Amino acid sequence: MNVHDTTSDAVLTRIRSRAADRRRILFTGATIVTMDPRLGVIDRGDLLVEGDIITAVGAGHGAAGAAPPPPRGPPRPPPPPPHARADTVVVDATGTILTPGFVDTHRHAWQTQLRRIMPDVDDLGAYVATTLAGYATVYRPEDMYTGTRLAALTAIDSGITTMLDFSHNSRTREHSDAAIQALLGTGIRGVHASMGPHFGAWDRQWPGDLTRLKDQYFAGDDQLLTLRLAALATDEIAGPELAYGSGLARVARDLGVGVSVDAVFGTASSEAVLRWAGAGLLGPDVTLIHATGLTTAAWRAMGDTGTTVSLAPTSDAQIGLETAIPAVDEALSAGIRPGLSIDVEVALAGDMFTQMRALHTIQRMRAVNAVHGTDRQPSRITTHDVLDFATLQGARTNGLAAVTGSLTPGKKADLLVIGAEDLNNMPLNDPIGTVVLGTDARNICAVLINGEPRKWNGQVLDVDLPALRTEVCASRSYVLNAPAV
Repeated sequence: MNVHDTTSDAVLTRIRSRAADRRRILFTGATIVTMDPRLGVIDRGDLLVEGDIITAVGAGHGAAGAAPPPPRGPPRPPPPPPHARADTVVVDATGTILTPGFVDTHRHAWQTQLRRIMPDVDDLGAYVATTLAGYATVYRPEDMYTGTRLAALTAIDSGITTMLDFSHNSRTREHSDAAIQALLGTGIRGVHASMGPHFGAWDRQWPGDLTRLKDQYFAGDDQLLTLRLAALATDEIAGPELAYGSGLARVARDLGVGVSVDAVFGTASSEAVLRWAGAGLLGPDVTLIHATGLTTAAWRAMGDTGTTVSLAPTSDAQIGLETAIPAVDEALSAGIRPGLSIDVEVALAGDMFTQMRALHTIQRMRAVNAVHGTDRQPSRITTHDVLDFATLQGARTNGLAAVTGSLTPGKKADLLVIGAEDLNNMPLNDPIGTVVLGTDARNICAVLINGEPRKWNGQVLDVDLPALRTEVCASRSYVLNAPAV
């Protein structure tokens, strides 16, 4: 699928002319980076999408989903392969790389109209004082909607198909509803992680309102959106009401949802981790975010309980959280393969390519520095590692490993089509290296989420950009000019 192919819009029209549950889309001739350990990388492969599911992946033109050989007996013509069926839309993906969509495990999406408003913030306190104790207090539900929608659309544009929105400005029921509606409207695979605000006046409806949210928006088992409870690691920043412990763990357990815990760093968080482990409050359904500056004992407890970890490479390094070193080595030593996250766009980049490259560079620098002047060999992560963190491990961290994160038959069709012959990517030598070190949003020809095209021919679909720009600028002006409360 060439972004300059004049038939691309016609192909999209054919895809969208059929009901979503009756579509068959066959991508042919691509280099397929499955991120499934059993399937690996397939050169000149085919991938078949039926409805919202990947149903076949294979090598060779027409291999994906190819019909079985006819039974023994008198010769007869074999049934036609999938690409020859009248109800199959064939997308010639020669010269492209197919990958799973990226999975963002932690982003405060409501802040997005304040992008890069404090690009050189140099400590957590300055961010908290300016954003959480200032701007956050004046947000209306419509501002929650605008920020979250902008974050989700931009995520799709840069290849993020799943985004966990750590929505910690739920001042009223209407604020929560607006954030959820924004995710629904964009078509992203969204995880709404709900938490009450740190500062200012609010209705104190959280966490009680989670029951209503689950019943109203998350009742189905097979839908794009899922719900999690969000909390802080300790009461140092905003008091005990928002700190994870037995009370909030009980709420999450009763609702049957996972938990995402932010601001996990330093001595106080290490002590909290050990308390949680002792009380049986850790496990695969709990994600600890950042995890910088933790003790060896805390990491051991996290590894022993199967607790998941979300790293925020640029946030840790740029803002300077605790040690300022993304804790990938500590996680791997504890047997934890982490997911990756964006965190706050008020100061950071909003794409997964930046996170992968930052982590890859920082860890390898740290590994070489640790053995410099000795005869020991550095233990370095690879481009495959960071792509795994950004896809399959991110899905596992969000509780969605069975749904997305790899191009595995039976999983949902969340995938990217990346131009491998574009100026900055040609010639294609190593596909994983190309995705991690060479690619950016301009090379993403198409994005499918749940089998639905959300970006095509290099453009995010179904977005009125002038109207969105007006909405975003109006919201920003209101937030910047309203007095903090």
